Amino acid sequence: EVQLVESGGGLVQAGGSLRLSCAASGFTFDDYAIGWFRQAPGKEREGVSCISSSDGSTYYADSVKGRFTISSDNAKNTVYLQMNSLKPEDTAVYYCAAGPFCTVVAGTGAYDYWGQGTQVTVSS
Repeated sequence: EVQLVESGGGLVQAGGSLRLSCAASGFTFDDYAIGWFRQAPGKEREGVSCISSSDGSTYYADSVKGRFTISSDNAKNTVYLQMNSLKPEDTAVYYCAAGPFCTVVAGTGAYDYWGQGTQVTVSS
């Protein structure tokens, strides 16, 4: 059974940091890219960052470049999203997803498997 389990969300003040984790199981981790998406109330789900498990290449949405860092521990089948300098507009449910290639612009259809999400709330 394919599973993606996110953790690490919470409430933080603006300027603070959080580290999200995405633990994957049930598929060959090295064959997939892992992406992070977020969805704020009333808005579409948007790509935030992704990492290719095979070569470690990464991509970021312009809105998070320089503040968020994605990394992968292939031995643990886990991807992390370090989020620094958080802003109220980063408030959303954050999802991780697995797909055949790393993209943050191709949309949710590019990913095959999804986690249940973790809430991130940034207070001003």
